[in-house]
Amino acid sequence: MSTSPLIDCTALAALLQDPHTLLVDCRSDLLDHQWGQRQYEAGHLPGAVFASLGTDLSAPVSADSGRHPLPQAAQFAALLSGWGVNEQTRIVAYDQGPGPYAARLWWLLRACGGPQAKVLNGGWAAWVAAGLPVTQELPAVRPATSLPLREFAGHVDVTTVAAAAQDPTRVLVDARGADRFAGQNETIDPIAGHVPGAVNQPFTANLGAGGRFAEPAALRERWLQVLGPRTPQQLIAMCGSGVSACHNLLALELAGLGGGQLYPGSWSHWIRDPARPVATGAA
Repeated sequence: MSTSPLIDCTALAALLQDPHTLLVDCRSDLLDHQWGQRQYEAGHLPGAVFASLGTDLSAPVSADSGRHPLPQAAQFAALLSGWGVNEQTRIVAYDQGPGPYAARLWWLLRACGGPQAKVLNGGWAAWVAAGLPVTQELPAVRPATSLPLREFAGHVDVTTVAAAAQDPTRVLVDARGADRFAGQNETIDPIAGHVPGAVNQPFTANLGAGGRFAEPAALRERWLQVLGPRTPQQLIAMCGSGVSACHNLLALELAGLGGGQLYPGSWSHWIRDPARPVATGAA
């Protein structure tokens, strides 16, 4: 496969019989935790396994975490082993279309030194629109020896975020929709608003026609404006719980501007401490 973090439907269709390619269905709904599993059972790409955002791509929620804490490296290695992943495996993640849940798996695999991963551009929606095959058949999976994964890298804690929010040499980018960032129409977290000093770049702005990612040149132009004089390494990506922020990090990678870091707990972690400040309104 190419070095791009994306793969299109035509290229993926040619790999369906490749024993070294594993498809992972990451469809999810933040307000209905069983929705993705139901969708997978109703129909999925041939050979795909299912990854639950809440139980596979996250650790259990604690009193001092966001809604989707990073899994432990050992937990994640066991998940991959159960899917039969080995050092030759190439993983393609997809979700219902826009890509934030698939991007979460893409980021996790990169952050722990896991197998090569790509996101299906346009996801399930693009695959179905192209008339490509789907199935309800569950794949036969043979567990593999656990991979030697490192602890997750490329993320920062809340102390770093608090300092970065007041540091003009850093930029804290929130991937939530403009309304939630402004403190309006909050339906997921108990407190509305954003981290003071953060800027809003909704992950949906990375998309173009048909729910697919915009061209790399257009993404590069947009993200260079966000960065201003800063390097990509000075960017911290956040959202509600460290999921759609990965979409922004994938877009940056696609634009040739990789190196940003993730705040895994994001807004849902920030508001755990009532002493942390909250801002509302547009950035």
